[in-house]
Amino acid sequence: MTNPEADPWEEFDRLRPAAPDRVPGYPGGEPVGFGFRTGVRSAKVALGFALYALGLGTTLVVTGAVVFIAQGQWLLLGLLLLIEAVFVYAFIRLARQARNRRA
Repeated sequence: MTNPEADPWEEFDRLRPAAPDRVPGYPGGEPVGFGFRTGVRSAKVALGFALYALGLGTTLVVTGAVVFIAQGQWLLLGLLLLIEAVFVYAFIRLARQARNRRA
C-alpha cells in the first residue's frame, strides 16, 4: 500500500536527467517558435494553427463589427477592418511559412 502522506514529487526528484541539456536551462533545447523549428513534423499541424489564428481573429472582428454597426460607430468599424486585414496578412505569412518549412 502506498503512503497517502508521501510527497508525489519525491520519486521524480530522485531521478537523474536522461541526458545533459543542449542549451543550459532549456531541457531538450532552446524554444524558437511553434511548428517551424520545434519538432512539429507535419505541415498540416502548422497550417492548422494558422487557420485557427485566422478563424479566432475573424470571429472577434465580426463580433466587434456587429456591435459597432449597431451603435453607428463607423470610425471604429474602419479600425476593425484594418485589424482584419492584419489577421489575413498574418495568415498568409504563416501558411507560406508552413509550406516552405525545412525538413
